[in-house]
Amino acid sequence: MENQAIALAEAVALPYVVKRVQPRPPWTWLPPGWWPWPLAALNDDSHGIAAPWPDLVISCGRRAVPYALLVKRESGGASTIVHIQNPQTRISAFDLVAPPRHDHLQGPNVIETEASLHRITADGLAAAAETFAPSLAHLPRPLVAVLIGGSNSCYRLTPEVITNLASQLRMLCQDHGVGLAVTPSRRTGADNIKALRQALAGLPAVVWDFQGDNPYFGYLGLADRIIVTCDSVNMVTEACATGKPVHIVHLPGGNRKFNEFHASMQAAGYTRPFQGVLEQWQYEPADDAAKVAERIHELLASKGNAPR
Repeated sequence: MENQAIALAEAVALPYVVKRVQPRPPWTWLPPGWWPWPLAALNDDSHGIAAPWPDLVISCGRRAVPYALLVKRESGGASTIVHIQNPQTRISAFDLVAPPRHDHLQGPNVIETEASLHRITADGLAAAAETFAPSLAHLPRPLVAVLIGGSNSCYRLTPEVITNLASQLRMLCQDHGVGLAVTPSRRTGADNIKALRQALAGLPAVVWDFQGDNPYFGYLGLADRIIVTCDSVNMVTEACATGKPVHIVHLPGGNRKFNEFHASMQAAGYTRPFQGVLEQWQYEPADDAAKVAERIHELLASKGNAPR
């Protein structure tokens, strides 16, 4: 959530500071629009929320909502407040709400995004690719980046899934001569990572070992095609920001929002299911952050807060 807020702040291109809030129960049990004294809910690790009030507040996540509303109230409406995702309270309380399309929010102050906001830019990918190119120079082309998440509240990354995925990746190397740049996550699990390493041993494949700088963006920049597990909206969105073919590994599980997200991304031509075969297609990446930032500048100008 913080990355999404920072992505939008960078697109707006005004000086910004990050405020992290960690409210405590029983406040967190209440609807986010009904906290009478939100400052009393903060624990000692939270950043302070106090005047002088900013021209713009970008909030993301349910627990940030009471603090965005607090700033608007205390500033007398002078602060423009923008919320990313569904605030789960009256959207009319915000100047602008930027939810993903699968949240199905409608209103004059709502601007839908294709998916989650991200910080990926062409220049950033190029710089990351240059940094990590030497570590992958020995791998053949096409180079396939494989982004592996893990189990969460909606999906299960089981040993059976890893075994099947590893078998498909081996075939890509052996039958089609591709190189693999694999980056697992902490959620992937030690046993799953071990099984993956064993299956890819002796093949033109690199599996990140969590040592040194994270190569995630470098792999995205260097890859010709991308394979990504379905369990993270952010991970899929960031892969699709490259404009490269993105193949989705579907895991057991899911829910309505995830299912609608993946159906929407596939229907829009961004992704296709991974079934052991690499396909080639083209699409124009959405620039959601720039679209939302343009609306924000219009709001700021209407209040006399032109960019400076």
